[in-house]
Amino acid sequence: QVQLVESGGGSVQAGGSLRLSCSASGYTYSSYSVCMGWFRQAPGKERETVVVIYTGSGPTYYGDSVKGRFTISQGDSKSTVFLQMNSLKPDDTAMYYCAAREWGSYTDCSNARGAADFRYWGQGTQVTVSS
Repeated sequence: QVQLVESGGGSVQAGGSLRLSCSASGYTYSSYSVCMGWFRQAPGKERETVVVIYTGSGPTYYGDSVKGRFTISQGDSKSTVFLQMNSLKPDDTAMYYCAAREWGSYTDCSNARGAADFRYWGQGTQVTVSS
């Protein structure tokens, strides 16, 4: 029932920054925290988990390749999350997706890691980093 929409992608030179957003719509409000994540996939490569956050609590996982450069944060509500990407590298070039493990009911976020652990997905936003 929930729809997720990513935005903020674009082209940037190496060393630059981008801020991605993921907004949810079409949902019934719930007081439950949400397990949300950012994923990315480059052509010919497997989908990679970038970061996972349990809203109202904090991040549960950062990928080794982005640790120290990317920061996930929450908007005014758990309906929106952001991904601040600094010190971007050409290897960060990919389609970036946001996802939610579940919506409107309790779920444990501590063991959410791979794409198969998430039910709801956005359409993706392209990030291109040039040398």
